[in-house]
Amino acid sequence: MDLLDEHLTGMAAALLPYRAAAADRLARWGGELARHLGHGGRLLVAGNGGSAAEAQHLAAELVGRLRDERMPLSAIALTPDSSAVTAIGNDYGFDEVFARQVRAHGRPGDVLMLLSTSGRSPNLLAAADAAREVGVRSWALCGPGPNPLADACDEALCCPSGDSQVVQELHLISVHVMCEYLDRALPVVLGKAPARPVRRMQPVLAS
Repeated sequence: MDLLDEHLTGMAAALLPYRAAAADRLARWGGELARHLGHGGRLLVAGNGGSAAEAQHLAAELVGRLRDERMPLSAIALTPDSSAVTAIGNDYGFDEVFARQVRAHGRPGDVLMLLSTSGRSPNLLAAADAAREVGVRSWALCGPGPNPLADACDEALCCPSGDSQVVQELHLISVHVMCEYLDRALPVVLGKAPARPVRRMQPVLAS
């Protein structure tokens, strides 16, 4: 088996259990974000390494747009401000780089989404604790459960693969699908369109 086949085999093995875990949760998260962000709330997002890039990707989809034109939505990635990250890291330690930003930007009822393939990053665990302190809801996109981050957050979608690359790819699927659900729900939340039925995709299995 070459590297591509090996990688795709790992992804294929994770897809059906991922679908079972993700379908209802992503629909609900998208609807909740539509209500919260559509009425002026804020989403904070954080992760490390590749998950930092995916956090920025999610924020960009919301401040910009995924497909169709819509209002900009407030989403702040806590990773790209190098001055804040290095100042906080220097003065308070790297474990506080996200927690202090959560305390600064989070308002009661806001949502913090934390992305981690391991579910064990100390700075994300500290951010979840900070969210609880200031009344911010915390959601985790993480690797296989149980893990400390899933336990620390109010809700978690644990992606069922031991391969961190596959987990990150499932996180990207989650980001896109959640944003699709948000975009469908937002006009209804704002009273601008009738509800569109949500089509549930059925898994296609190779014979």
